[in-house]
Amino acid sequence: MKQKSWNINLEEMMEAGVHFGHQARRWNPRMAPYIFTERRGIHIINLTQTARFLSEACDLALDAAIKGKQFLIVGTKYQAADLVASAAIKARCHYVNQKWLGGMLTNWSTIQTRLKKFQDLEKKKTKGAFIQLPKKEAADLTRQLDQLQKYLGGIKYMTTLPDIVIIIDQHKEFTAIQECITLGIPTICLVDTDCDPDVTDIPIPANDDARASIRWILNKLASAICEGRYNRIDILQ
Repeated sequence: MKQKSWNINLEEMMEAGVHFGHQARRWNPRMAPYIFTERRGIHIINLTQTARFLSEACDLALDAAIKGKQFLIVGTKYQAADLVASAAIKARCHYVNQKWLGGMLTNWSTIQTRLKKFQDLEKKKTKGAFIQLPKKEAADLTRQLDQLQKYLGGIKYMTTLPDIVIIIDQHKEFTAIQECITLGIPTICLVDTDCDPDVTDIPIPANDDARASIRWILNKLASAICEGRYNRIDILQ
């Protein structure tokens, strides 16, 4: 089996701005164990804690990928959307990066119906069926297809509920977290200094606003998943 490829380097984390938290007045007291100090009214995250939890998250992702588990990466804030898609595609994960539709997990049967419609419309368009329709009807179906692609494109091939959900912004994606809690789906979540680390299974204390920070964390998790998938192939051969 390959060796673990994620070397968690404190200097790299500092360069990516992982350690910058929110304004001290906006903090959540439950984040106290993960805060190193305060500078100019800004909380500084303890990167030793970040390294510890990120390593734990990568270990979990590796083991789950080896077992063939499915991942869903969620991050719909504008500065994270393309990074979420890139990491998910790299690691062959499902993703939501535009809008979390309420009930996406807890009302999975309804989402499956919409996915079926999405796939049917794609097939019709590919076969040229839209061209044969009146312009207004074709335009309406094209709009529907574009909407479905925007909101469901990242889960187009998701046939069952995910085994693990990775979440970028706790506040923005709180509905997703609540659905995971309801269904007992484990979560890995970036938690900034204004978050509650107790509502996720593996909190990763980190700046959840800066693109460099989000990219750095996602790259480590994606690498762990990729390594797990590689090792699974080795085991099955």
